[in-house]
Amino acid sequence: MTDSKRPLDGLRVIELGQLIAGPFCGQLLGDFGAEVIKVEAPGLPDPARGWGAVKKDDIGLFWPIIGRNKKSLTLNLRVEAGQAILRELVKTADVLVENFRPGTLERWGLGPDVLHELNPRLVITRVSGYGQTGPESHKAGYASVGEAKGGLRYLIGEPDRLPARAGVSLGDTMTGTFAALGTMMALFAREKSGKGQVVDAAIYETVMAFMESLIPEYALMGHTRERSGPILPRIAPSGVYPCSDGMVIIGANQDSLFRRLSAMCGTKWSDDARYATHDARGENQLELDEMISNWTKQRTMADVLATCEENGIPCGPVNRAKEMLEDAHIAARNAIIRVAHPVLGDVPMQGVFPKLSDTPGGVEETSPSLSEHTESILAGPGFSADQQAALRAQGVI
Repeated sequence: MTDSKRPLDGLRVIELGQLIAGPFCGQLLGDFGAEVIKVEAPGLPDPARGWGAVKKDDIGLFWPIIGRNKKSLTLNLRVEAGQAILRELVKTADVLVENFRPGTLERWGLGPDVLHELNPRLVITRVSGYGQTGPESHKAGYASVGEAKGGLRYLIGEPDRLPARAGVSLGDTMTGTFAALGTMMALFAREKSGKGQVVDAAIYETVMAFMESLIPEYALMGHTRERSGPILPRIAPSGVYPCSDGMVIIGANQDSLFRRLSAMCGTKWSDDARYATHDARGENQLELDEMISNWTKQRTMADVLATCEENGIPCGPVNRAKEMLEDAHIAARNAIIRVAHPVLGDVPMQGVFPKLSDTPGGVEETSPSLSEHTESILAGPGFSADQQAALRAQGVI
């Protein structure tokens, strides 16, 4: 952190929902200074608090990241008293983020029509699997389903096997990012109109946005993209190559780069008609990759990386967490930061991206304990200690 003012200082965000897509949007807004009030049901915390295959002291290691910079308020939105409290909080909010199944807020009497009557400037960001409209909008939609509907899942993996998946929840985080982008657009529009609006972010549509020219390729040319393993078809050389102690990525598909790669490897590949042009390399991609692999296998990663750098050829390591924690460039840019946690101690985690020169984001603190800020948040709209005690006894907070 620096002493600079963060760009979203003074922005109040109410985050409803759970797991990843909606809360990731809240994380991004909080990273840049927004006050994010995370609402969870009393006794029913966000399952993300305990998520992850690896835990320390029975604490999920994802929660300190996605819960960072947030305040925790427990509130039962299924009862009228809880709904009334939320309506009071909405009066002072700038943004409400939710990722319930469409129709849930409306059933609770908290739909956009009600919330905008209370606060016409409110931006309501709604994250869901299928969007707020359409014949499938009512369906539950996890990231895996959205990745499949949006075309991504079919493309991942080897061509002779069932589709694979990435080792992280891409559909959720991509949609959370788009939701944050839409939120900022709506806030910018509010500066002109004075009015808030609804941001409708669907997981499957977010995935579709990343599908490049897949749709017109089929619609106009009858071409269906297939799984291609570690390569992009007809883009060569550009892939993963084994070394004696690991793997590297080399990208030299441009003609001038390939000529340098050929010389670097001590070959005359660039003079061979089978590899001399972009199209020719695409036609003979597999055999070219095999020849490059035979060259890299005889060398260490450090040797290959240094040689590529000397020759101006894009190349990088295929990192795991261990290598990222040891990477000098990552350290120099503070791309991994350490945040104090009351139980876990210093927790290393990815930093705040992108980097702003004058008003950078930052992480003030890690994730809150359940209901940690309930008393202070409710004191704002005037709930006394006695009133809060009564609400707690009733299971409202």
